[in-house]
Amino acid sequence: MPTGAITEYMDVAQVTLYVFWLFFAGLVWYLHRENKREGYPLESDRSPHITVQGYPAAPGPKEFPTMDGGSFIVANGNPDTREIHAKPAYPFPGAPLDPTGNPMIDGVGPSSWANRADEPDVTMNGEPRIVPMRSTKHGFGISEKDPDPRGMTVFAADDKPAGTVRDVWVDRSEAMPRYLEVEVKGSARRILVPMFLSKVARAKYADPKLPMGQRLKDGRPYEVRVVSVMSHHFADAPSTKSMESVTRLEEDRIMAYFGGGHFYASPERREALL
Repeated sequence: MPTGAITEYMDVAQVTLYVFWLFFAGLVWYLHRENKREGYPLESDRSPHITVQGYPAAPGPKEFPTMDGGSFIVANGNPDTREIHAKPAYPFPGAPLDPTGNPMIDGVGPSSWANRADEPDVTMNGEPRIVPMRSTKHGFGISEKDPDPRGMTVFAADDKPAGTVRDVWVDRSEAMPRYLEVEVKGSARRILVPMFLSKVARAKYADPKLPMGQRLKDGRPYEVRVVSVMSHHFADAPSTKSMESVTRLEEDRIMAYFGGGHFYASPERREALL
């Protein structure tokens, strides 16, 4: 027999090829199965007794270790048991959903959020990652070349004042601002407004009472503008359990509320452009 032959009809190259084919087929099967850990089995619009998962079936529960030494288990099915405050717009499967209440609060469509852990994200040292500047110990501050938003009036999309900025919340891991702490106009309630949905700009209406540090060289003051929501929406914005840290669940709800306002803040925004 020639070199490398096992029998007259099979050699090492053939065996290697067959082993590779089997390995690759198993890898495709494994990855396709693992891909069904979130969202499967699917929920059927026709009947709650129909299981939609295809082949291969969804995998069993899996335990994931966490950085703090703990763990959590992800089981099959949809762990989110929240009531959906929406109904089908048309009587056929797959029809879009129409909100039945306030979608920005109920978490529907663009304002939906994930049920993340209701505890703060932490740094490598185990400290809360996102905190107000007043509680930082490592010299976070606003550059002298930039306007300090603290004390500025916040204007919403309807050009009405919605509140006043009281502090800036920073990400200690990324060294960047994440939220503005805003005191809602007409109350002592304070909420967090995403920094990436806020804009510090020249004020439309000059306020001579603002200190000179908040004015441009031409004398006009700065203001904070949040165009995703209207002024009255600030009163219903999600709050935090603590004013010294924000949990992951609270972050998702805050981002969903203000981000979803681009679609739900007014009836006109939900209509087509044409």
